[in-house]
Amino acid sequence: MAEALVLDSEAVNALARPSQRSVLAVRARAILQLAHEHGALVRIPAPVLAQVCRGGAFDAAVDRLLNGRGIGVVALTSGMARRAGAILARARLGSAHAIDAFVVATAMELGGAVIATHDPDDLRRLASGLAHVRIFSI
Repeated sequence: MAEALVLDSEAVNALARPSQRSVLAVRARAILQLAHEHGALVRIPAPVLAQVCRGGAFDAAVDRLLNGRGIGVVALTSGMARRAGAILARARLGSAHAIDAFVVATAMELGGAVIATHDPDDLRRLASGLAHVRIFSI
C-alpha cells in the first residue's frame, strides 16, 4: 500500500484558498498530485478543520477541497488525543502546539505518513524519532 499524506492547516489553506497563498498553493498542489498518482491516502486531522473553518461562506473553499478529491477527515478519538498529549510531552512543547501534535498523531495512526506543512521545524521536533513520519515543507 502507498504511503499516506497528512495535510496540516497551512497545506489545507493553500489548497483551499490558492489565490491567497500562491507559492504555497503550487507546492501543495504538486504534493497532492503525487499522492494521488501513487494511490496514497490523503487525510486531514479533524482538529485541523477547527483551525481552518469559521462557519458559513468562509468554509466553502474547504468544503470544495473535501468534496470529490479523495481527501478524508480523520476523526479525533480519545486514543489519538492521548497520543498527541504524549507527543507534546516528549517534545517538551506546550498546548500551543496541540494541533501540530494531532497532525503527527494522525500520521502515526495511519502507520506512517508524509506530513505537508509550512511549519517544518515544529513538526520535525514533534515527529523526532518516529521513523515512519516524514515532513515535507511546502
